[in-house]
Amino acid sequence: METNRVTIIRQFSILLVALLVANSAYGELVIRVTEGNDQPTIIALSPFDLKGLKVDEDITDIVQSDLLRSGLFKLIPRSDMLAFPSNSSDVYYRDWRLLGAEYLVVGSMSVLSDGRYELEFSLLSINSQKIQFTHKVRSSSSKMRDLAHSVSDKIYKSITGIRGAFSTRLAYVSVIREGDDFTYRLKVADADGARESLMLESKQPIMSPNWSPDGKELAYVSFETGRPAIFRQNLATAVRQQLTDFKGLNGAPSWSPDGLSLALVLSKDGNPEIYSLNLKTYKLTRLTRHFAIDTEPTWMPDGKHILFTSDRGGTPQIYKLRLADKSVERITFKGNYNARASMAPDGRTMAMVHRSSSVFHIAALDLKTKRLIELTETTLDESPSIAPNGAMLMYATKYNDRGILAAVSVDAGVKYNLPAKIGDVREPAWSPFLR
Repeated sequence: METNRVTIIRQFSILLVALLVANSAYGELVIRVTEGNDQPTIIALSPFDLKGLKVDEDITDIVQSDLLRSGLFKLIPRSDMLAFPSNSSDVYYRDWRLLGAEYLVVGSMSVLSDGRYELEFSLLSINSQKIQFTHKVRSSSSKMRDLAHSVSDKIYKSITGIRGAFSTRLAYVSVIREGDDFTYRLKVADADGARESLMLESKQPIMSPNWSPDGKELAYVSFETGRPAIFRQNLATAVRQQLTDFKGLNGAPSWSPDGLSLALVLSKDGNPEIYSLNLKTYKLTRLTRHFAIDTEPTWMPDGKHILFTSDRGGTPQIYKLRLADKSVERITFKGNYNARASMAPDGRTMAMVHRSSSVFHIAALDLKTKRLIELTETTLDESPSIAPNGAMLMYATKYNDRGILAAVSVDAGVKYNLPAKIGDVREPAWSPFLR
């Protein structure tokens, strides 16, 4: 048991070392799709007619990039298009059928009386020669990327039946090295890596960002006080609140689905255990009592159970805690190491760090059928975070000796990387739906 205890502590230390050896510069994340669906849906995006209006973003390009990043679509190049219709009445279906298109998107922009921009767009089925839908989205001139992601979400859901997650955001940690000094940065960006913004900068490590269910706050661990402490921060106002300051470990905050509590790990009583913190009364409730290390809590969507990692069975495995009676059930059995659980919204699919031999991969476990799929083929994969629509998950890995973020679909059919232009990134956390 002592060997396994050392293993878990060592994994914690390895994460800190990985942060410390990060490169000395940073930049926005970039998208590199490495594997797509074998039979992608072929779609054409006719450039939206802006009617002479000047906007800061190319809305058509953003939508095209969103759909390409999903790995489920193949876009017809503009250079192959015979015409650029902006209205469904101007579409000659035969021309698009000759190009192999299954769907076509057309649309045009206008300005409303209140100064906002309105984009009216339609999705057309080429094979059935009919309009799938016509929809309007509105935005101020400063939020054209939000408008574009809304368009992508609508198209994605209409074709796949799954809610699009292009309008969501990512939180992650980067580290800047300048000589022997390190600067840690907690950042938030769009799901495509754009509009990167700085939430916190510190000379001490920042770890484990976790979104509130309304997407307005982050909880995270900061070492700025000289030891790990848990903070919450409002993203709009930047107002911060320190929640814990106990001796020993204060780590792994996880927001409850109702936003009223945090699950966290404390060693204030001598051993790492799972606690819950009521965010109104600040009352702590101890949830586990075991001589083993219990860590990495994450709430299940029903709000009645918490998953956590423990070595109480001899090796690090994932367990399920029932809050009503604090009973514990082991969930994982395949592999000699399973940790860092992340739940899909359906409450059935669980992503985790999995090791069956000597290599750490990201795997998905169907909690109903017990079927386990290894989703990644890289090494040193960690920190999985599932998108709010359950279709993709983000994780941290190494590429060309650099820490990067990567994404994979839950069936392993789609993969893409999000390296920073310069430097390393770690600890991804995918936001909930924001509207």
